[in-house]
Amino acid sequence: MKRSGKRTTLLTSLTLAVMLVSLPAVAQEQHQRHNLETQPGGGAMILDALVARPLLAAATLGGTALFVVSLPFSALGGNMEGVAETLVMTPARATFKRCLGCTNSLPPSQRQSSGMVEPDHAP
Repeated sequence: MKRSGKRTTLLTSLTLAVMLVSLPAVAQEQHQRHNLETQPGGGAMILDALVARPLLAAATLGGTALFVVSLPFSALGGNMEGVAETLVMTPARATFKRCLGCTNSLPPSQRQSSGMVEPDHAP
């Protein structure tokens, strides 16, 4: 019985030691992800300008057309604001307000104040 208790204590101590040693690596990884979000690289900017922005502009135009078509129904249903937000405003913000190469439409300072949680920092 005593031997099992010593093994458990040793295993617990080793587990805690490994966790404590790995904390700086986890913090550094989160810091690097934050830097990539706030300061995207040249490749991300080029792909964004040549691929993502034209597709998002097309999505904005398509969403606007769908919004106009669905306007009578959404007006009767009382959810015009939600439909406009989803079909027009979200793609428009991603197209015109997002920094070149960034993956999130809101700047980091506004994300925290608006209550949004980033995917990699979710609980």
